[in-house]
Amino acid sequence: MSRILVAGGAGFLGAHLCEKLLEGGHDVFCADNLQTGVKCNIKHLLPQPYFNFIQHDITSALDVDVDEIYNLACPASPVHYQVDPVQTLKININGAINMLDLSKRNNAKILQASSSEVYGDPEVHPQSEQYCGKVDPVCMRSCYIEGKRCVETLFFSYFRQYGLKIKVGRIFNTYGPRMHPDDGRVISNFIVQALKGDDITIYGTGQQTRSFCYVDDLVEGLIRLMRTPVNITGPINLGNPYEITISQLAQHILSLTGSSSRLVYLPLPRDDPRQRKPVIDRARSLLNWEPKVNLDDGLKKTIIYFEKLLCKGGGSGVLNN
Repeated sequence: MSRILVAGGAGFLGAHLCEKLLEGGHDVFCADNLQTGVKCNIKHLLPQPYFNFIQHDITSALDVDVDEIYNLACPASPVHYQVDPVQTLKININGAINMLDLSKRNNAKILQASSSEVYGDPEVHPQSEQYCGKVDPVCMRSCYIEGKRCVETLFFSYFRQYGLKIKVGRIFNTYGPRMHPDDGRVISNFIVQALKGDDITIYGTGQQTRSFCYVDDLVEGLIRLMRTPVNITGPINLGNPYEITISQLAQHILSLTGSSSRLVYLPLPRDDPRQRKPVIDRARSLLNWEPKVNLDDGLKKTIIYFEKLLCKGGGSGVLNN
């Protein structure tokens, strides 16, 4: 049994990760300030004897005796991280420093959940880890993008200066149950709009592309990355290389839900990336990992989750703890 800290453990990804680590027989410490994470995501874990919830903001130091640290703490959707961009930067940078210092004190392995956002609006397609990206440091999304890029710099600086056992995974678009219905991400937006019979809002022409990874696959990738030998630091792309246009995604969700919602096209935000598709050769070779859940099956599971949530009256109120 390992003692494992999951920072941001009450969020969408964090809750799934906590659950999987508990199934593996580990002692799990879930730290979350509940800014965007919600207790209902981990409600079923609270009675378990090896699950420990700590309401804490990692921009302040945390002292806990652990063997491994997963740092997932940061709002991940533009709707949330743009509300308070200064705080988003603090969570990324100050939070990472506190987690790295905790790792140093405990001689613990530490994994950073980085993001495909570090590639910005890419001029190289698909994106491999060798690509340095095309990023506007003053755009509306830069508080998150540059925050994640700075965190990667911090991790490799601690690795080089102190010999920390670091892992960096670059997460591409991920979806599944426990997504927030109002988080502004495209899959949750489309499913909720379709189920309610509202217009489905597509920004731009809908020809921009994304690649979507089901949450169970992504969590398995994170765990496998943490389990690699110390000489494997990353960064490693974690995502599904199946690429689809936003318009195709909308039509697919309409078909799966049987919705009669209309497609409505709105202006594309200036800093919205035109294409995203990961090269996952490193993940395949170093982690023996690739996604298993196809988009059709993953969407069906996610639609069932949102159907149940909406039947219970879930919506923006789901953020109530």
